[in-house]
Amino acid sequence: MTNSLGLMFRVTIFGESHGRCVGVIVEGCPAGMALTSSHIQMELDRRRPGQNSLTTSRGEEDQVEILSGVFNGLTTGAPICMLVWNRDKDSSDYERRRWMPRPGHADWTTHVRYGGFNDYRGGGMFSGRITAGFVMAGAIAKRLLMGSLGVEVLAHSKEIGGVVSPDVSVDKIRANVESNPVRCGSPEVAEKMAERIREAAAEGDSVGGVVECLALNLPAGVGEPVFGTLEGDLARALYSIPAVKAVEFGLGRGFSSLKGSESNDAYTLKDGKIETETNNAGGILGGLSTGMPIRCTVTFKPTPSIRKKQKTVNLSTMKETTIEIKGRHDPCIVPRAVPVVEGMVAVVLADQAIRAGLIQRVMEKRG
Repeated sequence: MTNSLGLMFRVTIFGESHGRCVGVIVEGCPAGMALTSSHIQMELDRRRPGQNSLTTSRGEEDQVEILSGVFNGLTTGAPICMLVWNRDKDSSDYERRRWMPRPGHADWTTHVRYGGFNDYRGGGMFSGRITAGFVMAGAIAKRLLMGSLGVEVLAHSKEIGGVVSPDVSVDKIRANVESNPVRCGSPEVAEKMAERIREAAAEGDSVGGVVECLALNLPAGVGEPVFGTLEGDLARALYSIPAVKAVEFGLGRGFSSLKGSESNDAYTLKDGKIETETNNAGGILGGLSTGMPIRCTVTFKPTPSIRKKQKTVNLSTMKETTIEIKGRHDPCIVPRAVPVVEGMVAVVLADQAIRAGLIQRVMEKRG
C-alpha cells in the first residue's frame, strides 16, 4: 500500500472513514512560512460535508488540529501533522451488509487484496472522507506556491449530469465559485446543475461531472522528464482522488480530431516574454511547463452509493442477491471535489517547484 505522494514536498495520508480520524503528514515544507489553523480551515470548510441540501447530511465539523511542524505561527521545517476527528459516523448499515460488496465501490477489490481484513465501514481508507487530508496538504501547498512564486491554483465545476458550463474567464471563476452550491464559474448554469442533482437525488440516483482546474503563473521548464513529467505526476495525484475516471490536459481527447496546423500553439513575444497565441497543450510540452496556464479537466463518475436496488453477491453464502444502500451520501460529489482537485494540483506543483530549485528550503533566515 502506497499512502505517500511527492519527493521533496511529500504528503502521507492516514485514517479511515469511520475510524477515529483522518489526517495527513506533510514533509518538506520550507521553514519560516507563516501558517495557522485558519489557513487550513478555509480550505477544509469548502470540502466539509453538510454544506447545503445538495451534499451528504453527515455532520462533521472538520475542525483541523495541527499537531506538529508549526511553532509561533511559523513552519519549523519539521513534518507537519494535521487531522480532523470523525464524530458523526454511523456504521450500522455497513455492519448489516458486511458481506455484500456495493456496486461501483472498492468493497470487492479491497476484500480480495487484503484478505477480508480491510475496514469495510464507509469504505475505510478508500472513502472520499480521506480527501480531507488531501485538502489540508493542498492548503499548505497553495500558500507556499502563492507566497514564493505567485502561482495561483483554482478550479470550478465544468459539467454536472450532462449540464455543461461554457468557457469562463479566470475572473469569473474567482468571483463566482463560492457564491453557488455547485461551485460553477457560470452563475447562469449553476442553477441548472443544481436542479439536475436534485432530480437525481429524488429518483434515488446520482450524477457525475467534470472539474476544470487552472494553475496560473508557473514558470516555464518545471517538470522531471522522462518518468517524472509534470502531467504524469499531476495525473497520478488526481487519479488518487476517489471516483476520478479521466484526466485530460489542454484539449485532451479533442486533439484526436485535429490537424497539427490546428492544434499547435504558435509562439509569440509579449512585452519581451515568450508566450503562445493559444494554449491547446494546457501549459505543458515534453512533460515541462510552458509558462502558460496549466489547464486540466478531471472527470468524476456518479456517486456509487444510491438508493436504487442493485445486484450483488453475498460473499458469505456465494449466492446472488440484491442490495439497497441506505445512509448519507452525496448525490453528486463534484461540488465538494473542487477544493480536492485544487489541493492535489497544488501539492504536485509545490513538489516539482522545490525540485526545480524555484522554492528555497528556508523562507527567511533569522539572526
